[in-house]
Amino acid sequence: MNTAILWFRRDLRLADNPALHLALREAERLIPVFIWSPEEEGEWAPGGASRWWLHHSLADLAGELAKRGCPLVIRRGDSLAELRRLARETGAGGVFWNRLYEPAAIARDTRIKEALREDGLEAQSANSALLIEPWQIRTGGGDPYRVFTPYWKAAQALLPAGRLEPVPAALVPAAEPPQSLPLEALELLPRIAWAAAFPGRWQPGAGGARQRLERFAEDVVLDYSARRDQPAQDATSGLSPHLHFGDIGPRQVLMRMQRALAEDRGSGRIATTDHFLREIGWREFAHHLLFHFPRTPTEPLYDKFAAFPWRKPKDYAADLAAWQRGRTGVPIVDAGMRELWTTGIMHNRVRMIVASFLTKNLLIPWQEGAKWFWDTLVDADLANNTLGWQWTAGCGADAAPYFRVFNPVLQSQKFDPQGEYLRRWLPELAALPTDRLHMPGAQRPAIVDLAETRQRALDAYARIKGA
Repeated sequence: MNTAILWFRRDLRLADNPALHLALREAERLIPVFIWSPEEEGEWAPGGASRWWLHHSLADLAGELAKRGCPLVIRRGDSLAELRRLARETGAGGVFWNRLYEPAAIARDTRIKEALREDGLEAQSANSALLIEPWQIRTGGGDPYRVFTPYWKAAQALLPAGRLEPVPAALVPAAEPPQSLPLEALELLPRIAWAAAFPGRWQPGAGGARQRLERFAEDVVLDYSARRDQPAQDATSGLSPHLHFGDIGPRQVLMRMQRALAEDRGSGRIATTDHFLREIGWREFAHHLLFHFPRTPTEPLYDKFAAFPWRKPKDYAADLAAWQRGRTGVPIVDAGMRELWTTGIMHNRVRMIVASFLTKNLLIPWQEGAKWFWDTLVDADLANNTLGWQWTAGCGADAAPYFRVFNPVLQSQKFDPQGEYLRRWLPELAALPTDRLHMPGAQRPAIVDLAETRQRALDAYARIKGA
């Protein structure tokens, strides 16, 4: 084979990219292509924050490819039609890509692989997004796991070893450059300025991912287990959007952490690194669940929760809008929602608090929260988003006790004791004494009474307890 097409999707890097090396083993010339086809994502086309990230990550990838003499081809339209067209235009003998695991992507990719092979083209896919494929692990009874701890115990025996695939120093492009759209033609950037603060927080692309990983491995990980739940602290890796878009791969993260351990075993890194790698494990577990239970982005994992007595949309519309805009009158909830709107991210501890408030105190279906996060998070990932919301709502994997209701005041006092996070995102409350700062109604009346709505939620869960 003289020429191969490398189809980029959410693997926007050259380092440790299995599909890239598959293509280079089969062909001399390479045609890297990105096809913008959001319609093929079903009801989970990328949201606004994700599109912002995608634009900049593609720009970074295009620059890296250009340095190696192989420009990125950008197309818009039906993926199969564009791949066929590109193969005809260039005489390519095969198409190579890295796998995705969302239900719509699996169906689309299966159809494309079959069609390309019927055309006489080679079509191969590889794994760049996960440490372990979702189908590699089963319980002793042959079923998918639904509980994290036994899943992760089994998964650790299968973690990959060996070296990472290097970044090619140079690439040989097609003899005649195919037509390509400019990146701006995809219109990924928001038309309003709500994402204006994103560049101050994020550097999408492989370069930004490497910097974050190095900083984390050399410094932040030392205090990770002690500080990771404190939203005012910069104490997490910040790698989640990079992992979602494939700016960096989980093998790169795993092996950098293993190297950190080998370099300094006497510093306490073992415990903190293990704690961080469990979070990578949760990401793997989320994809395991989505693969085996593809209906869960919209339906509860456990059927009995389909009868849960959620409020009706006409009754909760005003409360949902207040939650989305950070106007509930509960300081930690409002601070988290404003952080999300301003930066495209929310600290994980605060995500649990605001999700509990929405589903338990407001009795608003978790699907409403999942949709809002999908549009506003730069790390919006269908597997992670689904797992997180179902866990908090009590209807998904590992959600025991399923009736848990986070007390936002106690959570705020425990994890932001000096009110640094609250003052950062609620400057109108900055002058209040700390003991009042955490309390509902500190600046505006709370939209619900926490005690009353907690009891209402417990009563609602009691109704389905025996179902």
